[in-house]
Amino acid sequence: MTGVLGWIGGIVRGGGQQPEQLVQSAPQERRRVDLRKAINAVSDVVQNRPRPLRVFDQIHMKTGDMVLQSEMIADWADGKRLAFIGDGDAISVCVAYLRARDVLNFGPSHITVFDFDERTVEAVMNFADRERIANLDARLYNVLDAMEPGELFDCFYTNPPWGASNNGESVNVFVERGMEATGHAGEGVVVIADDDDLDWPKQVLASVQGFAARQGFYVSRMQRKLHEYHLDDAPELKSCNLYLAALPGNPARAASVGITDPARLEHFYGLSQEPRVRYVRARKRLDYGVAHEDEYELELLDSGRE
Repeated sequence: MTGVLGWIGGIVRGGGQQPEQLVQSAPQERRRVDLRKAINAVSDVVQNRPRPLRVFDQIHMKTGDMVLQSEMIADWADGKRLAFIGDGDAISVCVAYLRARDVLNFGPSHITVFDFDERTVEAVMNFADRERIANLDARLYNVLDAMEPGELFDCFYTNPPWGASNNGESVNVFVERGMEATGHAGEGVVVIADDDDLDWPKQVLASVQGFAARQGFYVSRMQRKLHEYHLDDAPELKSCNLYLAALPGNPARAASVGITDPARLEHFYGLSQEPRVRYVRARKRLDYGVAHEDEYELELLDSGRE
């Protein structure tokens, strides 16, 4: 792809351009993007999202990579209905916000986020309401439950638990729900671990590609080692974009059902961490852009001093 990645490569090599010259989308008719405005917009989103829960393998992508990812996903899903199967990173909000702020002149026609974390759902909905983003919404949903029939999307995006301890089966569950969201006739982007020095990311990639093939999907392309994360125990671990597309005439599958097979649930969120939680509930509405009251205490000035 010749979008932001090509321009950022020029920056690293010392191209010397001004910020408004640094980012350009692939199609020639699309205008250049003001990188400063793009970064500031994504910063607004980062301020709004809840903190990750590592027990559920929630790990946030670094902000610079979120800017690049948002442009690529907006380009890929331009004019389409896009379903996010989970979205702790808030890429969905970035994509919608960059378009709403006219930082990008392309993007999905509608975005719906399906997430089992009520904090994420509320953060998406509150941000969409505050910024008047009419084509962004979110629903409380656990991937182990059947997808509701009826509504279909053109494409899906997921950055699931990476399946290091279960050979990618947790990834396959999220991918399966994404395929169902498109009626097994659309496209998808799967964000998944990518590391040349470790065995398990290769095994997971093979597992996911095999699962996709059995579902009538093929790998249309792959963008390797794009993203970095706030990951203390593996700061060098990166992820890739794996693009899937349904084969022409891919037959419809049986109606969506809940997932209860113990073999698919084993080590779902990591070693010996099987799913036991249906939803993460928000105890109270938080303003994620300011410090929480339980993070600090006030030591007052001595009112009696002269």
